[in-house]
Amino acid sequence: MSIKGKAYVMGAYEHPTRDAPDISTPQIHAESAIGAVKDAGLSMSDIDGYFCAGDAPGFGGMSMVDYMGLKVRHLDSTETGGSSYILHVGHAAEAIAAGKCSVALITLAGRPRQNRGGGFGGGGRPGQLSDGPPEAGFENIYGGSTHNTYGMCAMRHMHEYGTTSEQLAWIKVAASHHAQWNEHAFLRDVVTVEEVVNSRMIADPLHLMDCCVVTDGGGALIVTSPEVARSLNRPKVKIIGAGEAPKGPAGGRDLDLTYSGARWSGKAAFDEAGVTPADMKYASIYDSFTITVLMQLEDLGFCEKGQGGKFVSDGNLISGVGKLPFNTDGGGLCNNHPTNRGGITKVIEAVRQLRGEAHPKVQVPSCDLAIAHGTGGSLGTRHGAATVIMEREA
Repeated sequence: MSIKGKAYVMGAYEHPTRDAPDISTPQIHAESAIGAVKDAGLSMSDIDGYFCAGDAPGFGGMSMVDYMGLKVRHLDSTETGGSSYILHVGHAAEAIAAGKCSVALITLAGRPRQNRGGGFGGGGRPGQLSDGPPEAGFENIYGGSTHNTYGMCAMRHMHEYGTTSEQLAWIKVAASHHAQWNEHAFLRDVVTVEEVVNSRMIADPLHLMDCCVVTDGGGALIVTSPEVARSLNRPKVKIIGAGEAPKGPAGGRDLDLTYSGARWSGKAAFDEAGVTPADMKYASIYDSFTITVLMQLEDLGFCEKGQGGKFVSDGNLISGVGKLPFNTDGGGLCNNHPTNRGGITKVIEAVRQLRGEAHPKVQVPSCDLAIAHGTGGSLGTRHGAATVIMEREA
């Protein structure tokens, strides 16, 4: 069953908070939900499907449905890290097409700035039994962290294809050019390639400015049936394609660090939508690090493998300047990466672009086709890739 044209994103809301010492995670979820419902022109009582991931506290969806006073007939708490919320857009469309719900709410919220921690995974001390992830005992002893596993990908891509730090820096530069117009962006200063490559080294070859911001906050989306969409006096953003795919080292059988799961999720989404990368007017691309963007652009088909460095250079991602405007809110590199999970903000900004509601300085003219893509987990070990293609309905 295809989801093409079976559901619409009718509400989108990004919580303005970037540092939340005095507001709880459930409250951010609820305030984001209220914002998205209001944006759609609906009420909380209209919601009959709820989608969340690992950031939802307590018993996840069960706790949040009870906290927000929702009466739903469909619940989905699929977890693929930061890409979960892009994947949930596709899952919501599937549920709506199957008649499981007609108004789906997707929420994200978290407060990582209030509880700083290092590394990831579990596993305890060497030799100690653990109920952590199955790979922990094999990998954690080597000191893997978010930063150095992405650094491995960048280093390998440079070795294989001649990619340079200066080329990666252009991704941050483009994000900063967009963030200057976003009043809520965590970092609003425009930076240069030189400033990026001269910022302190974090995990060779990734510099400080190659890394995303760490922010509190959240966001929410409302996905509806066509019948509900037609009843609302809001611009209609139609979901026309979706894809998802996990990628990991497969016990050592796939150790190629230079590609991501976007190779499969992107193809599935483009095939279902019946469009190509060349048709896209705008791209929201997960940007936990600059290398994340470069590899995903290659794997989605915007350029050939190994040519990502050239593709992103010289302002090609800057709205009004380049051929592929990306992350016009400033993205995770400058604007917001709530609870270290940036997928929902990618859909939100794509919806803004398709509605013509992005900031006038970055709004893409005649934006009628957009892609939102994310990678959740770790690019250098295992991750889930999710792609959604949306179209403005006239």
